[in-house]
This record gives sequence, C-alpha cells and structure tokens, in this order.
Amino acid sequence: MQDFLLGNRSSLTEFILLGFSGNTKINVILFIIFFFLYLVTLLGNGLIITLIRKDSRLHTPMYFFLSVLSILDMGYVTTTVPQMLVHLVSKKKTISYVGCVAQMYIFLMLGITESWLFAIMAYDRYVAICHPLRYNVIMSPLLCGLMVAFCGFWGTSCALIYTISAMILPYCGPNEINHFFCEVPAVLKLACADTSLNDQVDFILGFILLLVPLSLIIIVYINIFAAILRIRSSQGRLKAFSTCASHITVVTMFSVPCMVMYMRPGSEASPEEDKKLALFYNVISAFLNPIIYSLRNKDVKRAFLKVTGWGNAPE
Repeated sequence: MQDFLLGNRSSLTEFILLGFSGNTKINVILFIIFFFLYLVTLLGNGLIITLIRKDSRLHTPMYFFLSVLSILDMGYVTTTVPQMLVHLVSKKKTISYVGCVAQMYIFLMLGITESWLFAIMAYDRYVAICHPLRYNVIMSPLLCGLMVAFCGFWGTSCALIYTISAMILPYCGPNEINHFFCEVPAVLKLACADTSLNDQVDFILGFILLLVPLSLIIIVYINIFAAILRIRSSQGRLKAFSTCASHITVVTMFSVPCMVMYMRPGSEASPEEDKKLALFYNVISAFLNPIIYSLRNKDVKRAFLKVTGWGNAPE
C-alpha cells in the first residue's frame, strides 16, 4: 500500500497544514482552548467507559453501545487534535505524505463507523421502548457484537475507498492544505487533475454512509414516538422521551455538519467554513457526547457515586 501511494505522489513528499491563523497570540489562545477541550473529552469519555465497566447495572446493550461510542470519540479526536496543538505553537506545520494518508484513513474509518453506530443505537432504543419484555432476548450479546462488527466493517472498507480515490490523483504542488488536518475535501483542492469523479464518489458514499443510517434513525424514531404517545402515564411518556432526547441531539450534531461537508461539490466549499464544520463534528461533538449522555442519566450518576464513593447513590 505504501509503495502504491509513493508511486502516485509525484514530486510532493509532504504537505503544509495552514491551520487557523498566522497570528501567534491567536494561536496561543486557540491552543489553550483546544487543549482544554481535548483533555476534557478524553477524561469524560474515559470516565464513561470506566463506569460502564465497573458497575454491573450498566452491563446492558444501551451502555455497551455507549462505551463503543466513547472509544470511537477518543480515537476520533486523537487522530487530529494532538497534531493541531503542536502546529499551533510550532513554526513547522508539515505532515508527511504517508502521514497525511494515514490520518485521512483513520479519521474516515472512525467517523463512518460512528455514523452507523448511531443507527444501531436508535434500533436499541426502539426495541427497549416498543418491545420491553423481549428486549434482553432480542438484544443478545451476540447480536450486539455482530452489530458493532458490522459498523466496523463499513468503516474500514468505505474509508479505504475514500482514501484511495483521493490519493490516487497526482499532487504536484502547491502543497499547502488550508485546513488543520488532512481531510478529503481540503486535500482534493491540491490535486493536479479533474476531481469531478471524486465529487461523484463522495456524494454516492455520503448518501450510503450518512443519509441511509440517518433515514433509518428517522424511521425508527417515528415508530418510537408513535409507541410513546400510546403510553397512558405522563411520567412514562416523559421518561421514554428523555431516553431518546440525548441520542437525537448527538446524532444531529454529528450528521448535519458531515452531510454539508461531504455531500456538496468541492467547488462550493469554503476553507474557513470547512474548518468550522470539521471542528463541530470532530472536536465539539466528542466533547459534548459524555456530557449529554450523563447529565440527565440517573444510572450514570449512580454509578459515578458508587465508584468514587463520594456519597450514597440513590436507589
């Protein structure tokens, strides 16, 4: 694979990531902000994984999928943020050709896997609300494992197609990427060839990898809301709605910016808008996910009190 990539890179051996600003003071401020966000993201998602592992009451399909999401989010931000932090305080802002390819592939693999995982999590909520008596039978450990493996398969295979279709093009200069990491739309702007075919590939893959799971999520939630409205108890309806609200919020924050980024023609893309979109679904969503899922979640709060020993958890 490495020989294949090296044979298609023309005269380029590295790229320069322009990042956000050439102003040193602004970059220092950005470094502090993003370092804080990155640290809290790792701590928050790591805490959720630890709580789910330590508390047997969280050993359910819902929290199994949540732990997988936390692992993906930690990998997702680690693929881009540490390098971005170094570039914010360093004069050298280069990344090797092979390093750029690796970053692109890992970022896409984790992002695509997460996109399909959201659909799986929606199905889990559907079974829990619409078929509560059969929940443990339907959502067996084997099925949950196969579902996660399915998400991983889509992530690894489709990310490979994305990456190869982008990096098979000749890159003969300039080598300045107007972005803070090697994302496909930003890299394609440097190609010394027509990228209209890549735009078509991106749209088709974007449809399969973003719109299809999002459509499944919408269909699932239509059925869920119909079932919730049939619940006679207002307290029961509120509990069911609050169970779904976190998931809907997270899906919206992740999917909408991704669709804008990957399903529009490259000619319509603005570098500054692309950076903001990428920050939202890469950094901000991973930072907010543990907060959104745990803020109103009594099970997570109870597990936290139990593991830390800070107080008697409410029953």
